[in-house]
Amino acid sequence: MQKKVSYREFDWWLVALVLLISALGILEIYSVTAETELAAQSKKQFYWVLIGLVAMFAISRLDYHMILGHVPWIYLGSVVVLVALLVAGEPVGGARRWIHWGGLNFQVSEMVKLVIIMALARYFAGIDRKYLGWKDLFVIGALVSVPLLLVALQPDLGTALTFVVIALAGVAVAGIRIRQVVLLVLAGALLMPVGLSFLKPYQQERLKTFLQPDADIQGSGYQINQSKIAIGSGGFWGKGLRQGTQNRLGFIPGAHTDFIFAAFAEEQGFAGTVFVLLLYLLLLMRLVDGAQSAVDRAGSFLITGFAAVLFFQIAISTAMIIGLAPVTGIPLPLMTYGGSSVLFTFMGFGLALSVRMRRFVN
Repeated sequence: MQKKVSYREFDWWLVALVLLISALGILEIYSVTAETELAAQSKKQFYWVLIGLVAMFAISRLDYHMILGHVPWIYLGSVVVLVALLVAGEPVGGARRWIHWGGLNFQVSEMVKLVIIMALARYFAGIDRKYLGWKDLFVIGALVSVPLLLVALQPDLGTALTFVVIALAGVAVAGIRIRQVVLLVLAGALLMPVGLSFLKPYQQERLKTFLQPDADIQGSGYQINQSKIAIGSGGFWGKGLRQGTQNRLGFIPGAHTDFIFAAFAEEQGFAGTVFVLLLYLLLLMRLVDGAQSAVDRAGSFLITGFAAVLFFQIAISTAMIIGLAPVTGIPLPLMTYGGSSVLFTFMGFGLALSVRMRRFVN
């Protein structure tokens, strides 16, 4: 039976930060799509945020221990859906990532992030040792590798990499010996050439562009080159809402998706980007505080795993637009257009709030 909790323990500061960043994202999507065929995207994003809010509050009311009790079936179901997508999914742009229903496109791999976080949290809850053993590392690897391979085959390498980040966060929290770290790093280095050989041609091209950004600035390096121009033209204060010339003239591909932060930097300048990054920092700090105050290891990892995903996505998305990371298509949390990403993020916050609200419940 669930124990009653009070909304006095609700982290309203966290919710305020989430809503503020979401509002900035909707505003920027409106700015870059106004007077185009994508003008309705900002309204759709607004509706997704409302749906996400409902999901967040609903999940926060549930005891996360009860949710973790159903994880084996949830995990199995997610694997079945991923397999079904590969076998019978409708390809879009050469990838089988989406379920099409009622005019909506839903990216399953976004929800699988949450499933992996919950699966590892359930596993860590049963470990009372100071350090993980090799058996534990094998189980963790098995839990993560199955959905990772299925998502990589879609192909969606960016999302697959977030699964690795979740596993690394879990291992760090649970405890690992130095010699295990050394052996795993060596094994990863030896297997890296094998992994690179499985990359699709366009993925290999993105990696080459990252290593040699000026080799083909009118071809494979076009996106990054235009992104840098947009950021530089924004100056300190920016050009203002709907005044970004690089975007208005169509030089920033994916200005409301992958490169939304480049468009934001042009319009709001250095000051605006620093402000948003500070909001993200405060958001991550609230999550870390919630993880530290969790009543058990399961709750601590639920928040830590989610925070690790957010940090990874923020770091890659912001580094990508200035050429410090390859172009991967990883969404910037709460700002990039996309219902699946918004829903995953709000559901993750719902779990984090569920843990925080129960930190004083015996």
